[in-house]
Amino acid sequence: MSHHKEKLIEYANGPSLEEINNTVDVPKNASFFRTLLAYSGPGALVAVGYMDPGNWITSIAGGAEYKYALLSVILLSSLIAMLLQGMAAKLGIVTGRDLAQATREHTSKKTGFVLWVITELAIMATDIAEVIGGAVALQLLFGLPLLVGVLITTFDVLLLLLLTKLGFRKIEAIVAVLIAVIFMVFAYEVALAQPHLGEVLRGFIPDPQIATDKSMLLLALGIVGATVMPHNLYLHSSISQARKFDRNDDEEKARAIKFTIWDSNIQLTVAFVVNCLLLVLGGALFYGTNSDLGKFVDLYDALKDPNIVGDIASPLLSTLFAVALLASGQNSTITGTLSGQIVMEGFINLRMPLWMRRVVTRLLAIVPVIICVILYGGRESAVEDLLLYTQVFLSIALPISIIPLTLYTSDKKIMGRFANPTWMKVLAWIIAIVLTLLNLFLIYSTLTGANG
Repeated sequence: MSHHKEKLIEYANGPSLEEINNTVDVPKNASFFRTLLAYSGPGALVAVGYMDPGNWITSIAGGAEYKYALLSVILLSSLIAMLLQGMAAKLGIVTGRDLAQATREHTSKKTGFVLWVITELAIMATDIAEVIGGAVALQLLFGLPLLVGVLITTFDVLLLLLLTKLGFRKIEAIVAVLIAVIFMVFAYEVALAQPHLGEVLRGFIPDPQIATDKSMLLLALGIVGATVMPHNLYLHSSISQARKFDRNDDEEKARAIKFTIWDSNIQLTVAFVVNCLLLVLGGALFYGTNSDLGKFVDLYDALKDPNIVGDIASPLLSTLFAVALLASGQNSTITGTLSGQIVMEGFINLRMPLWMRRVVTRLLAIVPVIICVILYGGRESAVEDLLLYTQVFLSIALPISIIPLTLYTSDKKIMGRFANPTWMKVLAWIIAIVLTLLNLFLIYSTLTGANG
């Protein structure tokens, strides 16, 4: 009994994502690359959130409107993401708690509940983007009505349950394969578009016009807002604990942190390249054409219209785009469901059977989409407008994940020798404050722009 009690005290409410925690073997004394390979995987799951369907529209529209000028914004967002995800992984490895558990531990029950509701809404918002992306992709590929597409995406959850039984490495591998599909599709489409390399490279130098041109600034904020995802910070702080290492040995912890951050940065670099490809695609194909690219369907149609994209237009390009969209939706489903589980267990200690938790998380996301489809008769434009509002939810949830993350990882009492060095602390606080202000501005302009 006393042993059981010790365990309870140690974890507060059990280890994070119990079924995968501490399950993946890592080699002792192996070469750098073999060790990195063993630690590779969580980064791929995290990177998914940085190239989900919600990002696509902002990146391609950014290219279509301002050619390559906003590439510098994608670069900045990716560097911010690397810093924050590294901090989240470190929190999990050092404390053995995910961000939701750590936040709950340092707040009252009531505050914990409020934070859970906001975070749950953000995860719901993310999930809505994936459901819409998946349903639209199925409609484009197979001509299925949107409602049928939405219902089919619901069954993804059962697939995920099956995968969990096969082990966490299998999930990581499947996600990596889907990322490769997305990457290859866009690399191929950009190669066909033949952008001017000099112009592309110049895009990485920040353009002063971004600060003065209101609509350009708004798009830039949209890119930053769509890049850093709150649910990803919870996810990373949990899945960074999947590897087996001695939790009481500081040297082992340091090694785990080193390789987990390597993994994270490599995968986030891939996500950065994918987002750049999307923006370059938008710039190379649609800059100067008056095509409206606010929706997935517009993009799909534009890629096969010779009047817009010239000689390279073909049904193949459109089909590949829809395949990549489906891959992206599938990927984000996996990470969204895991994140839902992490915040539900971490904030309110709600433990229920795995299948039930997955189904609940999924239903929370599809109900708003189904209502929207029924009300607007399956018009993609109405459903995709819902996407715009989901990004606002994400903006609200971002500060409540970044601020606690910065507080806890900078605290020597919690992190010991692994606390953030001063430069990181200062940088993290600047990012937290600036992102919070930008998001408030983004919410304000979305709501006033949408109503006015």
